[in-house]
Amino acid sequence: MIKEGIPKHEILFCLSEYYGYPFGEYDESVIASYFLTMRLDMEKLKNALWFPLSVRQDKAEVIAYNPYNPSVVEDIKKTLGIKNIDFIVALPSDIVRIIEHNFDVNPNFPKIAARTPLAKVRTFLADRRSMMACYRTSLAKGRTGLAFIRTGISFIAISLVLLRIFGIGYLTIFEALLFMAGIVMAMDGLMWYLPSRRTGKKLLDCASTETTWGSTVLKVSNPGDNPYFTRTDPVEGADKLRAGWNSLSPVMRRRFLASDRTDMAEERTVLACYRTAMARARTGLAFTRSGIAFIGLGIALLRQFHEGPWTLLDAGLILIGAAMAMEGVHWYMPGRRAGIEGFESVQRAEGNKSIWDFIFPPSLKQINAEYVYAPPVRASHAPGIWATTGLALERTVLADRRNVMARLRTVMARSRTGMAFIRTGMAISAAGIGLLVYFGAGNKAWAIFDILMIVFGLMFIIDGLYWNILAEKVKRQFPYCFGEMEIVVPDYGKPARCWRKVIFSHDEL
Repeated sequence: MIKEGIPKHEILFCLSEYYGYPFGEYDESVIASYFLTMRLDMEKLKNALWFPLSVRQDKAEVIAYNPYNPSVVEDIKKTLGIKNIDFIVALPSDIVRIIEHNFDVNPNFPKIAARTPLAKVRTFLADRRSMMACYRTSLAKGRTGLAFIRTGISFIAISLVLLRIFGIGYLTIFEALLFMAGIVMAMDGLMWYLPSRRTGKKLLDCASTETTWGSTVLKVSNPGDNPYFTRTDPVEGADKLRAGWNSLSPVMRRRFLASDRTDMAEERTVLACYRTAMARARTGLAFTRSGIAFIGLGIALLRQFHEGPWTLLDAGLILIGAAMAMEGVHWYMPGRRAGIEGFESVQRAEGNKSIWDFIFPPSLKQINAEYVYAPPVRASHAPGIWATTGLALERTVLADRRNVMARLRTVMARSRTGMAFIRTGMAISAAGIGLLVYFGAGNKAWAIFDILMIVFGLMFIIDGLYWNILAEKVKRQFPYCFGEMEIVVPDYGKPARCWRKVIFSHDEL
């Protein structure tokens, strides 16, 4: 009837006179108790077209479209557990909006689009980021352990070479001490590495959903130890609603901003996953370098000394090193893919539309007569930025800044991974060059092997330089690596405003 031009208030007057109850309309001030709505089904209420405004003992105040319907009355009494009902009549569209508003969702959005379920999703995402931070810490500890192992290998190598050159004599005590120190360091490094190896075996799912900036809602499924995240189908009318940002009420804006922060949290989580995969690749490359050290030592000892009882040790070093190098390469491949995907993700994010295109468009274009663009600040919006909506906007700005920093950290992780490629390539090439220079090219088979090591190492170096150069170009676009840094020195005997600051200028570093 409203579409046919009949004024809404006339329809409400007729309904009120027909049913003999007062009428009501949708207003954001029509709020029921949270403890009342938390045990109700939003979709069921929207289909039944009734909503309880209050419940006191055995009496309830209910807004409904058809209070004379016996099934509606029976449903209300059974659901609320009351005997008497004070009805208020309203149009179906108003009842639906009252229900949606009390469940903290915008028009046509599902229940999971409320701010509390979205906060739950962000908590799960934060938990996943914390878990991956623990993974990266464990992998860093593993890389430190591998450095112990390489140091121990150098001690062992020196002691064995001295023993095989000079035999048993005055240096034997020194050689034994070196050998024991190397064994202790290698074992200590191995104990540090093994937990990170178990961590590295865990599969990482870096897949993300497609951000739609409000037309779909991110939700968590299978909550528990292994949650996964999906999106709802596009919400009817959400794009049109979002386009009319300046016509939205403050609470409707806050709901969209909560959804935006959830989308931003998902992006940070995916980037953290890429960084973890690259950290695993760096650990694998460190393992490869340790294997190269074993291989180089074994080959050098095998070629330098004649066959004898020590040959088994030389062959064992080569085999152990080959196994270590192969496992490191196995870790390297997924990390390389993650580095490529992470860099592409950062580039896409920089080119995609952001929420600020909705909130602060470059030009205000009236796309529909239904939405009238009003000034974003009015006298009634006091006290300004410190109001609830202003703070929600500020939190969203901070979340966006964290996303920018997360992209930078991903780019810098790619740069560090490229440097790990370079170090690994230099280790392989250095081993090949050292063997070729020391032993010469007299044996063609060994010479070809040495040259292949050099070429293989150069391939790693070139690949690492490519990763590093691209990452450095992106890094220079961000201000965070070149600004000054302030560290507050707390003095709890004084107010916080009086605490001294130490400023480190970039020019002084």
